[in-house]
Amino acid sequence: MSFCRPDLRWSGTRSVAGMNFRSRCCASWACSSPTSCGGGNRMELFQLTAADGKVVRGDRLPGVERTILFITGFLSKRWGNKSKALAQWCEARGWGFCCFDFRGWGDADGTWGDYRLLQWLEDAEAVTEQLAAGPSITIVGNSLGGWLAWLVAQEQPAVEELILIAPAFNMMGVRAADIPAERRARWQATGSMPWDDEPMHCEAPIPWTWVEDSEELWQRRLAPPRRVKTTILHGLQDSVIKPEGSWAFVQHVLSQDPQFPIELLLKTGDHRLSSPEHLGIFRRLVCREI
Repeated sequence: MSFCRPDLRWSGTRSVAGMNFRSRCCASWACSSPTSCGGGNRMELFQLTAADGKVVRGDRLPGVERTILFITGFLSKRWGNKSKALAQWCEARGWGFCCFDFRGWGDADGTWGDYRLLQWLEDAEAVTEQLAAGPSITIVGNSLGGWLAWLVAQEQPAVEELILIAPAFNMMGVRAADIPAERRARWQATGSMPWDDEPMHCEAPIPWTWVEDSEELWQRRLAPPRRVKTTILHGLQDSVIKPEGSWAFVQHVLSQDPQFPIELLLKTGDHRLSSPEHLGIFRRLVCREI
């Protein structure tokens, strides 16, 4: 199923990863994104309703030849510097663009602590399936979104390219292993714990089920991977998601398939990769100028 055009009203149901989603577009679109809505294409607000009745909300810019789907990082909303830049580049080239908020975060329905990592993966799969009837899909995944992008691409043949920015492979499993044993035991015993002591993270303690889901999903890397052109960009000074994880992941993929089209770009920079130089590299990757 595809997204409806702005002059239509449509609703339907589909099953994705064991969950039923109802997709709905509105009869007239308001520009809810921070990108330009002038000229030809306009940003469309969409929503997908899951079996629990909660709504995943996002924005979509229709286009031709190619659609860029942005999957945001952990505890990030869909509109940030990277997604704003992506939307502008796509609009300038006539490409499609899409971004969304996961259930329990941002503009989506639900309470943060009620959702598991597996359900966030289901949200990403549902959005990708909605785009599958259109142009070929490139997923740009940031941090946790990078790992989810990889998992989605392994299941969705419409995804032909991945650009992963500081991907957080097995994010919660690695975190649980890296912290002191006493803190890890307390996390498991209490059922939730913040990533660290920063105020933003303290407001969203991470359920221990995220560790369990993370480890379960990590085992999927053992299967022979579906070939999808993949570029990983990671900062050498990243102390949040260390670049060694991306290096090890690439080595593992190539051990499974020596001809897998994967490339790792290590650049000076931290986890955010937000400098003008980094943005320039990011643009060239997305626009296929590298």
